[in-house]
Amino acid sequence: MNNFETFLSERLHKFRTKKNVSAREMSIAIGQNENYINSIENKRSMPSIQMLYAICEYLEISISEFLYEPKNHSQLVSAINTNLVDLDDETLEHILAILKSLNNK
Repeated sequence: MNNFETFLSERLHKFRTKKNVSAREMSIAIGQNENYINSIENKRSMPSIQMLYAICEYLEISISEFLYEPKNHSQLVSAINTNLVDLDDETLEHILAILKSLNNK
């Protein structure tokens, strides 16, 4: 089995259960047959790029959040990432400057 299939399956299951929605309910909500999400989670099929975007939209996460799994401090990084999404560009630039400064210490 392909490592990406396993990764995709695990990430989908993680975010779907975090949202507390059944595979059937999610499948129907994104306009697919009732077994669609289950077939991805059980590595019987892979979503197209277009469907991956629809899945992320339904889960209310960015595709980068879905595909990126930080190795260290994953819960903290996820919490920070979630809070950064709604900030304006100027505020994000300030935060980036602070992070760069902290990384140079």
